[in-house]
Amino acid sequence: MTASRTPDSTPSTRPVDADEPWMRELHADTGYLLYRLGLRSGQLFNSALQESGLRLRHYALLRYLATVDGALQRELSTALGYDPSAIVGLVDDLQGLGLVERRPSPGDRRSRVVVLTEEGRTYLRDSDAMSRRVTDDLTEPLSRDERETLHALLLRVARPQD
Repeated sequence: MTASRTPDSTPSTRPVDADEPWMRELHADTGYLLYRLGLRSGQLFNSALQESGLRLRHYALLRYLATVDGALQRELSTALGYDPSAIVGLVDDLQGLGLVERRPSPGDRRSRVVVLTEEGRTYLRDSDAMSRRVTDDLTEPLSRDERETLHALLLRVARPQD
């Protein structure tokens, strides 16, 4: 419960949304709060990435490619949860910047594997501090232990099959 100030500047114990029952109901819905957190996270990441011309979706694709030896576009779509048509555009953008390249698939020459280039690896190394800053800004109200707990819980919810 967040305290607000009354006109005489004394703290009030009424929640900020006490006069807005529809907000109280929304804030009681964990799914809605996760949605709002996702929006806020995306906005902060996109603002931080703006200088480079990338967006959070590009960054996520690069981060994923840093964990594998390359992936088919359909694998990227499945792993990241993006529409296959969106993957094509993201890969085109990143290839245009020299951060990824398409190579023939060893198992099927008709298919192309998307791999991170050395420039892509450098970009990710250089962007680590930005990523940590955004995460720190998002989780600033939490203690270190709470941040670790939140991360562990989000992992469990995001990947229930694990």
